[in-house]
Amino acid sequence: MQYKTLIVCASAAALATAIACSKTPETPVAPSSSQSGEASAAADGSTLKVSPPTPQSPVNNAQPDTLVLTAGKSTPAYGSSTPLSYEFEIKNAGGTTVCSSGVVGGGSGSSVSWTPSCTLEFDQPFSWRVRAAVNNGRGPWSSTANFRSPSGGYVRDNEVFDPLTNGKTAGAVFGPTSFSPDGLTLLDHSSHVTYQLPVNLQAGELSMMILGADEGSEGDKSKVFSMQEGLDESDLTDDDYRFTAELRGRNYGSPGSVTYRIIAGDGVSRDGARVQINFSRSRWYFWKFQWQTGSSTLSVREDGPTGRVIYSSTIGTGGHPYRPDPHFIHLGAPIGRAGALDATLPGITIKNVWASSRPRPAFPGE
Repeated sequence: MQYKTLIVCASAAALATAIACSKTPETPVAPSSSQSGEASAAADGSTLKVSPPTPQSPVNNAQPDTLVLTAGKSTPAYGSSTPLSYEFEIKNAGGTTVCSSGVVGGGSGSSVSWTPSCTLEFDQPFSWRVRAAVNNGRGPWSSTANFRSPSGGYVRDNEVFDPLTNGKTAGAVFGPTSFSPDGLTLLDHSSHVTYQLPVNLQAGELSMMILGADEGSEGDKSKVFSMQEGLDESDLTDDDYRFTAELRGRNYGSPGSVTYRIIAGDGVSRDGARVQINFSRSRWYFWKFQWQTGSSTLSVREDGPTGRVIYSSTIGTGGHPYRPDPHFIHLGAPIGRAGALDATLPGITIKNVWASSRPRPAFPGE
C-alpha cells in the first residue's frame, strides 16, 4: 500500500513538471500585419518587439523657430518588414501631457517627423517622446527630449512668422500701437509694422487674421497690409514693386470696398476686382495674398483660413517676376504722397502673420 502511494505521488509530480515545461513565457511579439497588441506587456509596458525611437530634434533644450519633432525610427527585433506607425506626446514642465499625435504614419526614410497642431505657451520648457505602433501594439517609448517652445516670431531669409499675441513682434513698429492677447492694434493712419526680408520672396503668400476692419473707420483708399521695394527712396504709391491690400474707409464713395493693386516691376499698375462688403467689426477675417510670376490672388474669409470666402480676385501680372530688392512687408502702410487717409486703416487688430513660399503653419487660436 505504501509503495502504490509513492508511485501515484511521483507520477503526479512528473505530470506537473511536464505541464510547466510545456508553457512558454508570454512576451511582447514581433510586429506583423495582424498584430493585435494584446500580448502581455514587458516591464516597460511595451507590447511590440522593436527598439525605441531616437529623438533627433529638438533636443537639449533647443528653441526652434517652428516646432517639428523628429526621431530616428524603431527597428523590429526580428527584421519584420511590416511598416511601423508612431505616437508622439508632449509634456509641460509639470509632467502633464499637453499634446499628443495619435497614430501617425512613419513615411519613408530613416526618420519620422510630426508637426504639432496644438497650442503651446510661447517660450516655455517642454519635453517630448515617441514610440512605434502597429494596430493595437505599442513599442517602448523613446528617451525623453527637452526643448523650449518657440518665442513667437521671426524673420528668416524670405519667411515671416509673427503671432503678435505674445506682446511682441519680429518687425519694426512705427506710430502708436497697442498689444493685447488678441494681437497688435494699429491705432491711427501712421501706425504700421515693417518686416525687411533678407531674401526677396518672388512667389508665395502673405496672410494674417484681422479684427476691427470695417467700412466705418476713417479712411479713403486705406491699406490693411502692403509690400514694396524701397522705403525712404521710394513712395509706396508708385513703387516699382507696390502691392497694397485695401479696405476703403468711410471717406470713400463706396466704403467697405475691398480691392488690391500690384506693380510687378514692369511699371504697370494692375487692380483686383473692387467689391463692397459689409464687415462686422467684432468678427475676425482671414486675409491672404498669393502671387507668382504671371498671376496674383487676394482672398478674404470669415473667421479663419477655412471659413466662408467673401472676396476673391485673381488677375494676371505679366511676365516680369515680382522681385523687390530689398523686400519690405508692412502691416498697414506708411503714409505716402496720397496722405494719411490712404495709409493704414486705423483700429485694426492683426495676428498670425505668415509670409513664405511654404504652406501656412498652424497658429494658436486658429
